[in-house]
Amino acid sequence: MLIGEVARRSGVSARMLRHYESLGLVRPSGRTGSGYREYAADDIRRIFHIESLRSLGLSLREIGRALDDPDFAPSALVGDLVRQTRDRIAAETELLTRLSRIDAAEPADWEDVLQVVALLQGLGSQSADARQRAALASARGVPVPVEALVEAALSERDPNVAGALRWALARSDDGGGPALLAKGLGSPVAAVRKRAVQSLAELPGDEAAGHLRDALTHPDVVVRGYAALALGTRGVAEAVPTLIGMIVEGGNDTEAADALSTLASDTAAAERIATALVDRLTHATTEAPARGRLTQALAGIPGQTASRALADLAHDDDRAVALTAAYLLGLREAR
Repeated sequence: MLIGEVARRSGVSARMLRHYESLGLVRPSGRTGSGYREYAADDIRRIFHIESLRSLGLSLREIGRALDDPDFAPSALVGDLVRQTRDRIAAETELLTRLSRIDAAEPADWEDVLQVVALLQGLGSQSADARQRAALASARGVPVPVEALVEAALSERDPNVAGALRWALARSDDGGGPALLAKGLGSPVAAVRKRAVQSLAELPGDEAAGHLRDALTHPDVVVRGYAALALGTRGVAEAVPTLIGMIVEGGNDTEAADALSTLASDTAAAERIATALVDRLTHATTEAPARGRLTQALAGIPGQTASRALADLAHDDDRAVALTAAYLLGLREAR
């Protein structure tokens, strides 16, 4: 078969076939009487083998070794190709992410593009100062892609930078922040879940509050606690059981008691919260340290139910509880 026919049937151009021949990859088995290259069936089979290996990303030199070296082991080469392909995909994915974020910022001109690029580089810097400056850039009117801010907030370990990122997210005009942060609550990494709920806690609006409500039933006690504290400061009564549980467990109990005090803003709410605290105080499984914390929490709740509970607790069998209740009752009566 002549070179033109081989090119037509194989899809490999005549020029490439001549290149293969110059490299010694394919040598036509014969020549016609006029001197034209003539390819046998084995030659054509080898061409298809070459093209198959090229499709895997092998270089022509590697293909030559694979086809001609009987001791050549494909496993190591294939492993290298897998790693190289993964690296290439990761690099392309990173580039696509960066381009998408630049596009989301809707730059008006190349100056805007350069500002966004600089910002993204800053958020990914090894320097905490550079990351913090990038987070605060939104105050100067630089468009900050919310996806980049969320990604940075969920991975940031420096507390000062993390605070700046949460501040930037709260100021962002892009409404996608709450949903992206809510996805972070499902992370298998506890630190990421904590950063997600902390960021949600500082976002204004009903959407963020809705995600925080959902977080009250989260299996992670830390997530539940931060959600309850945030909702308590917003006056959301659904947080009360979780806040009381935090007081019992001794986790952020002072902040939880303050949040309960904020929630007790009217007589009806104060009576409900005081009743719930008393119920936990009298529960058979509530241990002495927890009873002491619950007694202290009653001090911040106005109304008759809390006052009567403190009066009763002033005669409690637990001397520490009794002394605490008597002291708090005296302060209450002095006001």
